[in-house]
Amino acid sequence: MAASASTHAQLIQASWARCREHGLAPHGAPDFDCLPPAQLSALLERQQALLRVTRDEVMPQYSHLLGNSSYLVMLADAAGCLLQTWGTQRFVEPRQQHGFCPGACWREQGVGTNALGTALICGEAIHVSQDEHFLRQNRYMASAAAPLFDAERGLIGVLDVASDGYLPAAQTLGLVRMMSQSLENRLILARHADQLHQLLFNSGPDNLDSSWAGLLLFDEHGRILAANHRADSLLGRVPLQHNLEQLFQIPLHQILAQAEGQPFALQATGRNRLHCQWHAPRKPRTRQRSGHCDPRVDKALAQAGLLLEKDIPVLVQGETGVGKEVFVQALHRASSRAQQPLVAVNCAAIPAELVESELFGYDKGAFTGAHHKGNPGLIRKAHLGILFLDEIGDMPLATQARLLRVLQSRSIQPLGSAEPVAVDIRVVSASNRDLAAQVRDGSFRQDLYYRIAGLSLTLPALRERSDRRQLIEQLHARYCEAGQPQQLTAPVLEVLLNHPWPGNLRQLSSVLQVALALAGTAAISIEHLPQGFAEPQPGISEPCALPGSAPATGSLVELLRSANGNLSSLARSLGISRTTLYKRLREQGVEPAHSSLVRHR
Repeated sequence: MAASASTHAQLIQASWARCREHGLAPHGAPDFDCLPPAQLSALLERQQALLRVTRDEVMPQYSHLLGNSSYLVMLADAAGCLLQTWGTQRFVEPRQQHGFCPGACWREQGVGTNALGTALICGEAIHVSQDEHFLRQNRYMASAAAPLFDAERGLIGVLDVASDGYLPAAQTLGLVRMMSQSLENRLILARHADQLHQLLFNSGPDNLDSSWAGLLLFDEHGRILAANHRADSLLGRVPLQHNLEQLFQIPLHQILAQAEGQPFALQATGRNRLHCQWHAPRKPRTRQRSGHCDPRVDKALAQAGLLLEKDIPVLVQGETGVGKEVFVQALHRASSRAQQPLVAVNCAAIPAELVESELFGYDKGAFTGAHHKGNPGLIRKAHLGILFLDEIGDMPLATQARLLRVLQSRSIQPLGSAEPVAVDIRVVSASNRDLAAQVRDGSFRQDLYYRIAGLSLTLPALRERSDRRQLIEQLHARYCEAGQPQQLTAPVLEVLLNHPWPGNLRQLSSVLQVALALAGTAAISIEHLPQGFAEPQPGISEPCALPGSAPATGSLVELLRSANGNLSSLARSLGISRTTLYKRLREQGVEPAHSSLVRHR
């Protein structure tokens, strides 16, 4: 759907001209040419997939917007026949009520210029204000509509948002564009995501979960079999039947080597750098084990997944930076709620005076300064999905009491509202504090602790993980840009493996990004690591030995051999003192003073 060069006025003028050609007169009445019951029943049966995705997946995402305004959402097929409506019909003229029932046809031939019928003809989103309707009897409303296309660019329907005309045109047009893009994406995923890989990409790393992200679905050979329209705009071409390697000038295996679901950068041919993430096919739903994950993390993910499906809350604990949020994201992707929202709430980042309104929401006019449309709140946004309460140990005691009531009743009462709202959520909490100790000192409610800690698990620190090498290599590959060496050198890898990582994965990410930036197109060397990085960390234990520690010993001996036995040179390259190097060699059964490999400077 290429953007039309026509101005809005030209589109309306062309529609009025077509109306005259059809023999319509401005004073005439609209003819909705409603389908007879048998034909309507057959039509609804054929359009079950479109109806289901719209009703169950798209409309719930926009209920907070639609519920506070006089909107009426209409879904029609590619012929302009109405399939279903949602919202208010209070503004509809009584004599036209039948035109807003399933089976009514909104083609220009019978109804004149209208957003739904005109969008089908011009092939792009359009807003039709009250006075732009050709038929005067339709001038009590304004509406915006966007055509819907499948992955092969075939027209499959149209989505329309109508109102009484008092809402801004830009707002209504923006809403219908956003909803139609979300619907197109979900239809593509419903058809292809079980069997094909997904690549999401956008101009920034923070909007990869937006409806406006580009979406490609490709097979095991990298051939693109489905794509949304946003992908056309970002890539400057229609990508169907192209290969990923053609579009991004990078081998497929390097793309799939990135951590699934985590952002990384790609350079599109002839375009700017794009931020991307990929997802494996959804079937089978069981989590694929790489064989390289730390067994404790693997076990924790499996246990948490089982309990989450049984609606038993999970508490994830561990040092700061160990990857609690990444763990919860993986838990969400592997769950039956993978296609529903994961709403993350950083309880430590929300000011104490705003935490209740942000979590529980508020009605319009609930307090001075409240948004005039109200706010559904983060808990309600997680409806049908997963609510992730990060740093829950920092939640104020008063808010803890309200949260406890929500978890017990599975309903929330927004500020300023007298009516509770039911919510269907799964709850995962996380903290780097000792919550049990907080319970003992009275800073955390005991009843809430037992409510959120159905299963309490602790993620190991990076220095304790057996998959450190794989994590280091994965993060290096993620942040590596085109033209930079794809492999770490042995001396640098040795230093990274033996660092105690007090900041865990967060620190590792920061160190690699800084080192890559300083190294430019050269390989990372010790001098590119932060100053004092290789110095001993007081109070922090040494990293645990990796599985099969013999290869580590062999690698240190091999490094010594590569340095022609020069201990001083090897110590400098590793960023450690000669005394530390002597100590490590002795720990690994090599006596430097007697080794034939050693050559002093």
